[in-house]
Amino acid sequence: MSPLIRSATADDLEAIRALLEQDALPVNDLGSSRPQFLVACAGGERVGAGALEPHGAAALLRSVVVAPPWRGCGLGHQLVKALERQARAAGIRELVLLTQTAEAFFAQLGYGVIDRARAPAAVQESSEFRTLCPASAVCMSKTLRD
Repeated sequence: MSPLIRSATADDLEAIRALLEQDALPVNDLGSSRPQFLVACAGGERVGAGALEPHGAAALLRSVVVAPPWRGCGLGHQLVKALERQARAAGIRELVLLTQTAEAFFAQLGYGVIDRARAPAAVQESSEFRTLCPASAVCMSKTLRD
């Protein structure tokens, strides 16, 4: 059974937070930055998530996580593609992310490494850029085309 990917609701947030904490992904700013989550559900269980944090014509792609039993089946790719569709529909032209562990995963999806200082200024002002992700995190970007 393929998981259903849908917009997250308030009822999903506790499960999303647990998935993120399990993978040591940032959760401290979820209330203040208010990322727009998609959640993957299978059999009533939340098995993956990912979010956009819009900043004008760019957005931070963040918090992409898949529960261990679901890894390796393409769910992460499906989540990122769904987030890209959502971004395009919202008029976002560039997605930027920071990663310490998933550079190869995102490279497969067309994201390229950029210098952190080349990220849009509004994205650089996000708490994820300023405080939550260490300077050692790799910055990646993708221009979205229609």
